[in-house]
Amino acid sequence: MNKNSLWPKTKFFDLFQTEHPIVQGGMVWVSGGKLAAAVANAGALGLVGAGSMKPDLLRQHIRKAQSLTQKPFGVNVPLLYKDAQLQLQTALDEGIRIFFTSAGSPKTHTAWLKAQGATVVHVAGTPELALKCQDAGVDGVVLEGFEAGGHNSRDELTTLVLLQQINNKINIPVIIAGGIGSGAAIAAALAMGADGVQIGTRFAATQESSAHAAFKQAMIDAGSAATFLRLKKLVPVRLLHNSFSETVRQAEDNCADAETLSQILGKGRAKLGMLDGDLEQGELEIGQIVSIVRSIPTCQQLLDTLTDEYRAAKSRLCNS
Repeated sequence: MNKNSLWPKTKFFDLFQTEHPIVQGGMVWVSGGKLAAAVANAGALGLVGAGSMKPDLLRQHIRKAQSLTQKPFGVNVPLLYKDAQLQLQTALDEGIRIFFTSAGSPKTHTAWLKAQGATVVHVAGTPELALKCQDAGVDGVVLEGFEAGGHNSRDELTTLVLLQQINNKINIPVIIAGGIGSGAAIAAALAMGADGVQIGTRFAATQESSAHAAFKQAMIDAGSAATFLRLKKLVPVRLLHNSFSETVRQAEDNCADAETLSQILGKGRAKLGMLDGDLEQGELEIGQIVSIVRSIPTCQQLLDTLTDEYRAAKSRLCNS
């Protein structure tokens, strides 16, 4: 249970035993072992993002995180990738027992992972999928609105709408994601019944993230309408606007089919942008909340800011 009186005693703390009801999103090319460990050391739940890693590289990042923290952390595995099964097994072999899965059926691996003593949380973009997750036996669900960066739901349901739609219909812990970037947003989520929140963009913009320095600066420079949901005929993804994103927009406006969009996307586009720092031709996956990023703090500094903002929001409510 949560020993910190700052936060309400939600089911989140029963699952993860952290100081804060906050999960760092497992973002491709950004969420390595250094970030996961820094988040864990700061009192939240860190995740190594396996989506951009071959099993051997994932093993290296898990071991790096283990060398940097004694606190628990997890691994995020998008199930759409061909190495997903190997990634899960590699993480299990390295002692990981917290898994966040996404982009696939929660039935595929949940029972097997739980038989290994793992805690399993699956990402859902609709209330119907969240209920299917519960039926599949997951321990918790991330309700992700389409404000979120990276791969996204075709349904375009927003985060707070999702939370209201699922209210009182599910018994497992609910973590919401998408557009959560401040302590006030965390207060709103908890007030509306969420057990915790998942934050991606704000952690991508930290000193410990693997994002290229140029990508981090682009986050600081981003305006209020800097991201768009693209590639809906393939796998919808929220991108920071650049030359590549504009090329996709023009193709979509001309009714390009999935094959044409796949050719435009090519291979290695996300690595080119987020890790290598090509701000024009790279795929820059980031959330709609990026416009509030104005500095690149450490994870500890970010969590300190979020908790201070949460206290202020709570005080405003109590004094109104």
